[in-house]
Amino acid sequence: MESKIALNTEIKGSRQNLIYVLALLVVALVLPIFFQGSPFYLHVLIMILLYASMGQAWNIVSGYAGQISLGHCVFFGAGAYTSSLFLMKAGLTPWIGMFFGVAVSCILALIIGSICFKLKGHYFVIATFVIAEIVLSLVSTIDFFGAAVGLWLPIKSGLVHLQFKTKLPYYYLFLVFTVGIFGFTWLMERSRMGYYFRAIKADPDAAQALGVGLARYKMYALLWSAAFSAVLGTLYAQYVLLIDPNNIFVLKVSLIMALVTVLGGVSTVWGPLIGAAILIPLSEFARVWFSGGGKALDLIIYGSLIVIISIFEPDGIMGLINRIRLKRSQA
Repeated sequence: MESKIALNTEIKGSRQNLIYVLALLVVALVLPIFFQGSPFYLHVLIMILLYASMGQAWNIVSGYAGQISLGHCVFFGAGAYTSSLFLMKAGLTPWIGMFFGVAVSCILALIIGSICFKLKGHYFVIATFVIAEIVLSLVSTIDFFGAAVGLWLPIKSGLVHLQFKTKLPYYYLFLVFTVGIFGFTWLMERSRMGYYFRAIKADPDAAQALGVGLARYKMYALLWSAAFSAVLGTLYAQYVLLIDPNNIFVLKVSLIMALVTVLGGVSTVWGPLIGAAILIPLSEFARVWFSGGGKALDLIIYGSLIVIISIFEPDGIMGLINRIRLKRSQA
């Protein structure tokens, strides 16, 4: 009898989740139509999708597998620079350049992972940060990469070149990739690989004793995370048409990936989206309202929110939502 009740509750919960997802997707499809006359609001929506996806990419290795990284800007930048250079030097469409960017990013992930996964705890975090700083210094001094000036991408309109005259097509392009990345994470969370990731995070020694290959599955997590970050870097490059190391290979990019996920809830599918939906509008509106005088206001807001969440709800907003849903189901 109890098993039947549990099964019915699980089925009911699955149906509710499906309804929520479909409703959210409908809202996402319809919402930008109301902002067609306001490029700024469309830009904010695009940045929400971008950083939600970037947060999800970070979440795979740092949230689920527990390998906290502050160097993910390297993978993001690898995608942006590789696809841009292939476009500028060889005239290849960014769709092809995207695959080269993913390849370069995965090679970097293999190198970084083989070095850094030998370290534990805060040593791993520091190592990823140092590697990002080294890459920033190298790219800033090499003329082939545009040095400190960066790369100005040629303007070519059309889906083939991932460039459009208005922001609305960009929004739907980012939405497609966001849905794909979140869909992958949802499936991964329920797969054997997802269970292995969480086991590694919870207790590496116990997971290894049960036959989980720590180095191999940590590398799987990093490779998927790096690949998605590179794809998003390609899209971002075609959106802004100007990339330079001081806006790509910087700590702030890696921090925002982490912050949106921590605020929304690590090791959850919807945490990065919730965190991005809160933090990114705050950042963008603070930038517009206070201009240069409020340059660090968004960081102050970020820090304040993270402190509040850490004190009152360490599992993030998703942890709070899950706790409320649990109380309602028990009532």
